[in-house]
Amino acid sequence: MDYRTLSSERLVDAPVMAVRRDRITTSTGAAVREVVEHFSAVAVVAVREVEGRREVMLVRQYRRPVDRYLWELPAGLLDVTGEEPLDAARRELAEEASLAAGRWHLLGDICPSPGVSEEMCRIYLAEDVRPATAGDPGAGQEASGEEADMTARWLPVDEAVAWVQDGRIENAAAVAGLLHLQAGTRRDVSEPFAYRSGLAERRAVGRPAGTDMKHVR
Repeated sequence: MDYRTLSSERLVDAPVMAVRRDRITTSTGAAVREVVEHFSAVAVVAVREVEGRREVMLVRQYRRPVDRYLWELPAGLLDVTGEEPLDAARRELAEEASLAAGRWHLLGDICPSPGVSEEMCRIYLAEDVRPATAGDPGAGQEASGEEADMTARWLPVDEAVAWVQDGRIENAAAVAGLLHLQAGTRRDVSEPFAYRSGLAERRAVGRPAGTDMKHVR
């Protein structure tokens, strides 16, 4: 069945998301679907070894939609024009965990809520980690909003997986990333990332590389 867009109407246009109403063709005729437009995101499973034991970096952040703190991976939006996903991951790792890494692999891509949102998240594995320095993108970034009271900690990998199993880790990217880590997934970072962002496509038009699209209307 060829799903085609017959018409589209923008309902909401906010800094990090927009909502549109699409009228589409389906196998049973025309249908109306509301779609959350989103920049998509990257997340990082950063791993170190301490006395022969692997540890993973987790961050704890307040999330207003669920009204509680969640344990997550260092992560962030693909909201900068011209920035490649791996470069965004490097920046977010420095911004949120003050870390840089010497080796990178792809763990996988997820669609957190494909019934309503176009968001996808690419999850990377970062190894050979070290403290970020002034030359690393994102280093020294001043936190604001919910990130101002974000906390970070190293947790043994086995314990982090146990947190997934007992429900202490609920964030979708963290669940997927930790289970990929436990399974030993290692893919090449050059694999294509099959995401699309109507939000980014619209806001990037005519904007120079490096523009923060959250502030574009």
